[in-house]
Amino acid sequence: MTEDGGALPERTFGWSDMWAEPEADPREVGGPYAGERSTLVRHLRNQRLTLELKCSGLAAEDLARRSVPPSDLSLLGLVRHLAEVEQYWFRRVMAAEDVTPHYTSAAVAFGEATADPEVVEDAWATWRAEVAFAERFVAEAPDLDVLGSGNPEHAPIPLRDVLVHMIEEYARHNGHADLIRERVDGRVGQ
Repeated sequence: MTEDGGALPERTFGWSDMWAEPEADPREVGGPYAGERSTLVRHLRNQRLTLELKCSGLAAEDLARRSVPPSDLSLLGLVRHLAEVEQYWFRRVMAAEDVTPHYTSAAVAFGEATADPEVVEDAWATWRAEVAFAERFVAEAPDLDVLGSGNPEHAPIPLRDVLVHMIEEYARHNGHADLIRERVDGRVGQ
């Protein structure tokens, strides 16, 4: 039973406990080792694609649904938060751009993640723009030792460390997304 007396969704599984049939899964499983950069980029891309898979097929109301009171976690809040994280690390720290944050705080990113289709559309557009910037930045960097120091609160940090941190950030939040998605419609899987 939910807090409001409703029934919880029945647990369901995708193809062999996966979100997508193996031949339709957009994530890369690897291949011959092609170097550190390509490995880190592939793992980060896969984490980003996992977030999209966890949110796929849901209406605005479902994306904005809070996980468990009093938490304000929602799938939409995660998209907004990760757009902010992408912007912070790649635009502000690595590229030293003086940009206005998309959301003034994590509380705003999560708390104002409402079931408005325009809010959903804006969140995805913002996230995709930040991911595209990050991908360009990484592709154009001469190597992974490039230092970012755009935020005076941080010591210079190599791109390599930012990529590892971003993989960790997405992996943690994709774990949250797993639980939230199961709470929304019972869907579990990869």
